[in-house]
Amino acid sequence: MLYVNQSYHGPIRGLRLPQNAWQALQNAEIRTLDELKAVAVRIEQLSGVGPKTAQVIRAELDRVALL
Repeated sequence: MLYVNQSYHGPIRGLRLPQNAWQALQNAEIRTLDELKAVAVRIEQLSGVGPKTAQVIRAELDRVALL
């Protein structure tokens, strides 16, 4: 499993991400799944998102896409 830290449900329904990922998305004013999908290919460019966090976010996007 990619989650190093405990994951949390946040403002984007269905996603479970570590708190630091939610904070980065909030700082980037990403509030919907569509907004997140639009920046997924360049998610590492967001402040506070490193390679590991980007990998976790992308894995969650893949997981919810299957639902």
